[in-house]
Amino acid sequence: MQPTQLTGRPRINKAGLIVTAELDEAISRCRRKVQRLAKDCRRGNRRYRDIDFDLLEDQDHCLHGYITDPNFKKHTPTEALRVAQIFEDPKFFVDGATASDIAQGHIGDCWFVSALSVVANAGLIEQICVERDEKVGIYGFIFWRDSGWVDVIIDDLLFVRVPRWTDLTERERMLYKNDQDVYAKEARKGSKALYFGKSQGDNETWVPLIEKAYAKLHGDYTSLEGGYTNEGVEDLTGAVSTLMYTQDILDPDEFWTSELLSVHENRAFACFIPSKPNTTQQNTNGLFMNHAYSVTKAVEFNGKRFLKVRNPWGEKEWNGRWSDGSKEWNGEWLEALSALNYKFGNDGEFIMEYSDFLKTWDAVEKCRFFDKEWSCSQLWLWANLGTYPRPTNFGDISFTFSLSKDTDAVIVLAKLDERYFCGVGSQYYFSLHCQVFKEGEDEPVAISMHNKLWDRSVNLEVSLEADNYVVQVRDL
Repeated sequence: MQPTQLTGRPRINKAGLIVTAELDEAISRCRRKVQRLAKDCRRGNRRYRDIDFDLLEDQDHCLHGYITDPNFKKHTPTEALRVAQIFEDPKFFVDGATASDIAQGHIGDCWFVSALSVVANAGLIEQICVERDEKVGIYGFIFWRDSGWVDVIIDDLLFVRVPRWTDLTERERMLYKNDQDVYAKEARKGSKALYFGKSQGDNETWVPLIEKAYAKLHGDYTSLEGGYTNEGVEDLTGAVSTLMYTQDILDPDEFWTSELLSVHENRAFACFIPSKPNTTQQNTNGLFMNHAYSVTKAVEFNGKRFLKVRNPWGEKEWNGRWSDGSKEWNGEWLEALSALNYKFGNDGEFIMEYSDFLKTWDAVEKCRFFDKEWSCSQLWLWANLGTYPRPTNFGDISFTFSLSKDTDAVIVLAKLDERYFCGVGSQYYFSLHCQVFKEGEDEPVAISMHNKLWDRSVNLEVSLEADNYVVQVRDL
């Protein structure tokens, strides 16, 4: 099946989570579940334990899913502990959710961690966790899954990487003066003890908990290995996303003005450098290949265009022009630090001039957010894909819609998210395309652009007059 979305707006306000008929119901449903479960836990004098994603009793499945090889142990945390056991003074948010809070853990989900940075930068994280009872240890989140809002409830058990005192060697104990209390305080407390994602601050918990909820949504943590930041932003907010190569940008000035400068309004961006064939090079000017970075700010200052970019590791930065302490930072240009809200330090954030940005990054993942003035309509279509290779034509699959007035529109053609079927899906890939016609006319009004093979969705933004329209679908 393939869902399609048609979205139109009369004016731009503050953009956020995509508003559909199910959003309020998903939030209400999630809140009711959390409140009911928390009430039951208090009645029984116990903390909440999630039987559907049990890190204590079902650790292997939570980590690796239903992998048939019993010797497969990619992730090896030492145990699972409660938030109250890990943190001295746990707080879900400390001064709100910001991109600088986030650090990646022992899993290849930099794409999702970068998506968290993008969404935090847009000020939307607080809308994703809709209910929580921190004393009972229960949290309710909403995610956008296959064109609809779903809720996910988790407990506050988290995997840690630091062994128990009893598992240390005599030599290791000597490092802590043979004092178990010193070891517990210095090694097993705070974010540094966590195995997966974490906050930079020692007592902030929202990062590992939302990552856990996202892992539960997909069945296990291993399912989060590898991906694209734009897909993570879609799942967190319902945004419409596109991956594009910088060499495909027709007008860099237009891209800066109409898109990058809207990073705080209705746009979000990430970037990466794919590894090159027949090369062993791992990084360029301090940037790692096949690693997702998020764009957190775009500013024009004294005739120059600057971007603030963040590595989800919370360290290891760009070392080219305008890097921390480089020769470009002198005289009047030091004033740009204030305009960019930036300070030097090995914290994963760095500054790039726009011209260097375009030369350095091969791919940009851009996301479009929507405000409450947009309306959303969607339809699932059955598509018989046949066997590969297969001749397909536009028009074999189509649908129609009508507009009563002129409007801007975003049309999205998507397929089911294959990440939910890791380990059970087939090796059957296809790409989607679509074109839009006024009913009765032969020339299309707009055609979707090819950006990436086998992407899970394509979209096009277009201004449409009041009329009847036909959307023709093609898969390759």
